[in-house]
Amino acid sequence: MRCLGFLYRGLLYMLPQKRAAGSDAEGHVSDGDKTKRSKNSEARPSSKMDNGSNGVSTNLLPIDEDLHSRQLAVYGRETMRRLFASNVLISGLNGLGAEIAKNLVLAGVKSVTLHDVEKVEIQDLSSNFFLTEEDVGTNRALACVKKLGELNNAVFVNALTEDLSEDNLLDYQVVVFTDIGLEKAIQFNEYCRNQSPPIAFIKAEIRGLFGGIFCDFGPEFTVIDTDGEEPRTGIIASISNDNPALISCVDDERLEFQDGNYVLFSEVKGMTELNDGKPRKIKVTRAHSFVLEEDTTNFGVYEKGGIVTEVKQPKVLKFKSLRESLREPGGFLLSDFSKYDRPAIIHLALIALDKFRAEVGRFPGAGSEEDAQKLISIATSINEAALDDTKVDKIEPKLFRQFASGSGAILNPMAAMFGGIVGQEAVKACSGKFHPLFQFFYFDSLESLHVYPLDPADLKPRNSRYDAQISVFGDKLQQKLQEAKVFMVGSGALGCEFLKNFALMGVSCNNKGKLTVTDDDVIEKSNLSRQFLFRDWNIGQPKSTVAASAAKRINPGLHVEALQNRACPETENVFNDSFWENLDVVVNALDNVNARMYMDMRCLYFQKPLLESGTLGAKCNTQMVIPHLTENYGASRDPPEKQAPMCTVHSFPHNIDHCLTWARSEFEGLLEKTPNEVNSFLLKPSEYAAAMRKAGDAQARDLLEHVADCLDKELCVEFQDCVAWARLKFEDYFANRVKQLTFTFPEDSSTSTGAPFWSAPKRFPRPLQFSACDPSHLNFIMAASILRAETFGIPIPDWAKNTMTLANAVNSVIVPNFEPKKGVKIVTDEKSTNATNTSIDDAAMINDLLSKLEECAKKLPSGFQMKAIQFEKDDDTNYHMDMIAGLANMRARNYSIPEVDKLKAKFIAGRIIPAIATSTAMATGLVCLELYKVLGGNHKIEDYRNTFANLALPLFSMAEPVPPKMMKHQSMSWTVWDRWSITGNLTITELLDWLKEKGLNAYSISCGTSLLYNSMFPRHKERLNKKVVDVAKEVAKVEVPAYRRHVDVVVACEDDEGNDIDIPLVSIYFR
Repeated sequence: MRCLGFLYRGLLYMLPQKRAAGSDAEGHVSDGDKTKRSKNSEARPSSKMDNGSNGVSTNLLPIDEDLHSRQLAVYGRETMRRLFASNVLISGLNGLGAEIAKNLVLAGVKSVTLHDVEKVEIQDLSSNFFLTEEDVGTNRALACVKKLGELNNAVFVNALTEDLSEDNLLDYQVVVFTDIGLEKAIQFNEYCRNQSPPIAFIKAEIRGLFGGIFCDFGPEFTVIDTDGEEPRTGIIASISNDNPALISCVDDERLEFQDGNYVLFSEVKGMTELNDGKPRKIKVTRAHSFVLEEDTTNFGVYEKGGIVTEVKQPKVLKFKSLRESLREPGGFLLSDFSKYDRPAIIHLALIALDKFRAEVGRFPGAGSEEDAQKLISIATSINEAALDDTKVDKIEPKLFRQFASGSGAILNPMAAMFGGIVGQEAVKACSGKFHPLFQFFYFDSLESLHVYPLDPADLKPRNSRYDAQISVFGDKLQQKLQEAKVFMVGSGALGCEFLKNFALMGVSCNNKGKLTVTDDDVIEKSNLSRQFLFRDWNIGQPKSTVAASAAKRINPGLHVEALQNRACPETENVFNDSFWENLDVVVNALDNVNARMYMDMRCLYFQKPLLESGTLGAKCNTQMVIPHLTENYGASRDPPEKQAPMCTVHSFPHNIDHCLTWARSEFEGLLEKTPNEVNSFLLKPSEYAAAMRKAGDAQARDLLEHVADCLDKELCVEFQDCVAWARLKFEDYFANRVKQLTFTFPEDSSTSTGAPFWSAPKRFPRPLQFSACDPSHLNFIMAASILRAETFGIPIPDWAKNTMTLANAVNSVIVPNFEPKKGVKIVTDEKSTNATNTSIDDAAMINDLLSKLEECAKKLPSGFQMKAIQFEKDDDTNYHMDMIAGLANMRARNYSIPEVDKLKAKFIAGRIIPAIATSTAMATGLVCLELYKVLGGNHKIEDYRNTFANLALPLFSMAEPVPPKMMKHQSMSWTVWDRWSITGNLTITELLDWLKEKGLNAYSISCGTSLLYNSMFPRHKERLNKKVVDVAKEVAKVEVPAYRRHVDVVVACEDDEGNDIDIPLVSIYFR
């Protein structure tokens, strides 16, 4: 067995790799709360790097895949390793600096150095969540070091508290400045550009409700992957012998190629010249075809098959220096088309502010007309001296007054939003992953201001932690924030960010206010890479409780109640009418559509504002649902995800997703569903038998066959039985079934129309020959036998994980010969939803199987039960993903589909939603800017903003929400937000008459899912004189709780011409 040495090393390679805290720590020493890093040869890597590395060494650093699984789904291993080798400097630990630092520490860079010479002031507590009142008077950077380090103990965090020199910058791949004068910024930027490799330079600033970012990653910067999307693929249907050639693909999926893309061809039969591994440029892309810029006239004639795959091309960007960009900024990245000219104005305003501060030595005073006029004068002078094509057409005094008044404030929502963007830009600079911001981005949220003028006296500081916010919005809005009654559903990644933001903003931070947060989930290790209010010692604890406690430490004034109830119909006794009626606003922090739809329905019913957001990798979106102003969340929905046909998954897979879908289904059938069925039979045999006989269909027969096999020929008593079971499953899945399929449908078979049966997208499979020398084969046997033993409660011996002993045990299993059978029916209809064939003898077979089960049960030990295994993707020690990856990859090997590693298998089979901290932070910052509007009140729909952003591109798209659909009848009009209320204990006749007075002829009344009255049913006439509530109790079994005074009914009406009229919900207040 010479192969076992290689086999052992192969299995070791498959085990999860972890990056230990403190790994690669040479040159760092602990000093109390700070971790100091000396200047060493590792700090600035050599310029001799891999292509596209941008000066970041990529040694094979181990990755803790349990911790970073969601982030790995966005970045991939190579980008993560580049991050692990990167050192970042953040200068300026105001609220923006703290947010950037948080995001980078969570991302897992090698080190973060915090630089600040300023001391903590009381107003810093409204934007920097690491600070407390005890920190006032201490250095801002030093005050943040310890708490930042707690977010990720594999990241080295230290502080610099002296003025920066150029030499200080040499240790870093990226330097970020959040509060630096232009003169110094230009000096540092030139220095960074002149290094080899260049140091990436980012300058970002927040001035009240305005902000800006500038990026310069050097004279030449290579972007390895501009968008982060998986390479697009297509299955070829035909290729012409032309110049240029036309390629058509199968029409089951739309091609996502774009003109100018490069692609690779593989598996092409006939025109084999295309299989040479050379990237080729395409054009004239269509939904199912494209043109290849190549002459194929003299190539072989296309026969069949072929896969076309996009090849990501590196992109080289030539950044301009800050000095040059200030003089000729070029284009600005636009976020809001209703403010097309705003970026240029903010660009001018920030330059003018820099000059104001240099001359006066401070920011303009809040509400100071004198300071505002001076700023306007400076801006006017700068604009007049500018080049003609960079001048601002008009300087708006009102806008500059608003800018000047709040320019000294760092607002938490702005810090959260900009912290997400800048954090992502730093990741891009470290890794070359995603397209950098090129080069200016400006943003404002002036719509968040009050709709009425503010009294300058209302903006004066109160020596309060909220002084920065008061200087922008005034004391009255601050009071509204503190007295707000808020319901937040979910306390995961979004929820942690929201709780932090609420605590800093002062939301629900006095006795009149209250924040209720609910989440029924507990903390898992994979949460820690984004859900920054949690620590590793919180694993297993309720999310809502831990998050609420952490938020109270940020602001002890926060009045928060943490619950572990799921918001759903079953908990409406907890979240009852009085609870909902008392709310000011609802904030969703959810991760699934069903929960969002329920919350949307409740907000519609109680007419409460709903602030909705979500993330998917580098993408995020926000939606404002405002009573009577906007459409509700459920008014528009994404199309459902396309599901692969059952026959494709079971017999004709053509991509790894199909294989993984099948693998998870088999896992759940073998290890969860069948053991549960066995237990159901053994607990109540007669009831189980009666239920199966009543069903009497192919599905019942199939279940019984699995149960009978499990308790008879597949019964396991000792671990060797489990090994034999696993070996025979391998033979069944990857050899026998394939032999039967290709016997039933040979490679040269045709369809009823005469077309080749095995044409694209079908792939002709080949059976596997088991070999104990193949690490993949043995890894499958190991995982399957261990999990099988677990279901039978069989102790797992030490030799089960010893590759040599396990290989010997597998080789001792006798595998029967298999002969394909004639007449076997295999489902090929894509519309079929069941892979089990129906038989006319199902009932008879069910009886036979039940008799067999009764005999099997007599042979079992008293009290025998199986253990059902529920799939858990986030525990790499439980062998669940080992088995699923083994099933999927062996099936992929059958069909010559590229295999995937266990991590990629986990993403697909575990349906993991890619997630990173930066997009989450941005989304919550944007929502909190809208919260100012909701709680301030009286804003018009044009003041609100819905947003879609993709930090990878980067793309920011902000627009007004869509108004609700208006319905009209005669002189009346209503929207989905309206509800008609009637007071009195009405009969059905009285309700019909009430509607008749409105010109509506009601013909049907329902409550819940029950029909109370329909004019077509004669027997319903006897209900006409009964009270509506009594009929609801009798027919719909409605139980009206004591706290509720009304019952809701849905009424179908038509007008006098017989046209259906969709009217609002009708609430009858009967008590």
